[in-house]
Amino acid sequence: MTGSAAAPSVHVIVLNWRTPEMSLEAADAAMREMQGLDGGLTIVDNDSGDGSFETLRQAAQARGWLDSGRVAVVQSGWNGGFGAGNNYGIRQNLPDGRRADLVYLLNSDALPQPGAIRALVDYLATHPQAGIACSRLRGTDDVPHSTAFRFPSVASEFEATSRTGPISRLLRGSIVALPQPVTSGRVDWSAGASMMIRMDVLDRIGLFDEGFFLYYEETDLCRRAANAGWETHYVVESLVLHIGSVSTGMKTWKRAPDYWYDSRRRYFEKHHGRMGALGATAAHLGGAGIFRLRCLLARRKPDTPPGHFGYLTRHALRPQPRPVHVEKGKP
Repeated sequence: MTGSAAAPSVHVIVLNWRTPEMSLEAADAAMREMQGLDGGLTIVDNDSGDGSFETLRQAAQARGWLDSGRVAVVQSGWNGGFGAGNNYGIRQNLPDGRRADLVYLLNSDALPQPGAIRALVDYLATHPQAGIACSRLRGTDDVPHSTAFRFPSVASEFEATSRTGPISRLLRGSIVALPQPVTSGRVDWSAGASMMIRMDVLDRIGLFDEGFFLYYEETDLCRRAANAGWETHYVVESLVLHIGSVSTGMKTWKRAPDYWYDSRRRYFEKHHGRMGALGATAAHLGGAGIFRLRCLLARRKPDTPPGHFGYLTRHALRPQPRPVHVEKGKP
């Protein structure tokens, strides 16, 4: 992992929660891709409580990683979610104690392919306006993952839930999911599964807002970066295989958990105000009403999870569980 004095240093962070073998596989892939690059890797166990930390420490020791001074395995001490866990890793600095130039966040279920990490480093070196660079994600079934997005808005909420062709065409400039990019370039935000961030950006805007337990935290980070004049770019040359939703169990959800509703509300209130957040919920419900009417006319059953609209409304109207703020200051 050595490089020239002028080369930027990269701090890879792999966040683990009850998936130690998968986290080690991600770390193995990252270590291979860090050859020739300056930096190190930190595995953060997010208070799994299932022996993950001990398993990770023993495996890292057996691989000789801990003695190399280039890998650290640390315990966050509490499960504050995706943002809090990654913040803990970022605050550790590199395993050798240095402050990194770039932070690379890698999900435990994501495997960088050959050249993936270097492609992000090189891209940021040649695009000074980009403060955040994200990889192209592809499933292990070779299906591309949609991870290039616009920021959510009142209009996007209405379009997404109405699921009606004329409305989508009318609001095409507000649709959150962008068409799959074929060339690298600017997006509003992208997935945090493989995300490289300049430390200068984090010095300016702060780390992840730990008021988000899970979901919307990377959207919020990219939004704050954009407000500070930094762009987020999607880099097609950086390919990462992504299993997806393993530690969260999202694929087995019968309904979204409370923290999804809390995160959605927090995002809209931070960036659109209280009335904007209520407007987004009204748009969501209005669009869903149109879709339900279409289903009624077509005599088919809507596929909305049971109780979703009730949960959404209650979370929108109840007192905010945490104060809405933007984290500022240096990490």
